[in-house]
Amino acid sequence: MPPLILQNVEAELSYAYLHAVASRAGMECRTGSRHEDNAGVDAELTAWGPFTNGGYLTEINLKIQLKATIQTPPDDGLHYSYFLRGVKRYDDLRQATVSVPRLLVVLFLPSDADKWLSHSEDELILRRCAYWVSLRGAPPTDNDTGVTVKIPKAQTLTPDDLAALAARLSRRDIPVYEAP
Repeated sequence: MPPLILQNVEAELSYAYLHAVASRAGMECRTGSRHEDNAGVDAELTAWGPFTNGGYLTEINLKIQLKATIQTPPDDGLHYSYFLRGVKRYDDLRQATVSVPRLLVVLFLPSDADKWLSHSEDELILRRCAYWVSLRGAPPTDNDTGVTVKIPKAQTLTPDDLAALAARLSRRDIPVYEAP
């Protein structure tokens, strides 16, 4: 069997990033099934309360569509622009009629593959970071190949941010898309 092509390595690193961050946040991270992948779900996170500043729910779930890229994203100062290929994926993510909220998570990697990952006895370093956006309630598009979405630079995917998001979801405060 041949080695993974670089795009597959990018994708695998996005899974590793999500698993590491979710684990540190005290969440379970489960890779989606083939059927879930067909519905735009690469992973599902589960967290259990009580949540700091949380609400009445003691368990929350969150479905994740993962992407990774080495392209330097256009940056307007507050947002990164990311072209999401495939209108079906966009439509899946913008649905407001699903019971489990969905997020798009994009891992931006350095353009040089030799700089993606390094390690020593003291540390494992995955360079750059991932950002998340909820497309729930985003407008439909007339484009048939994909859509450019704006991802707030403030929405980094960190353990603290995931814990805060879990608390928010436990109050049934579901993030919606906010057009810039």
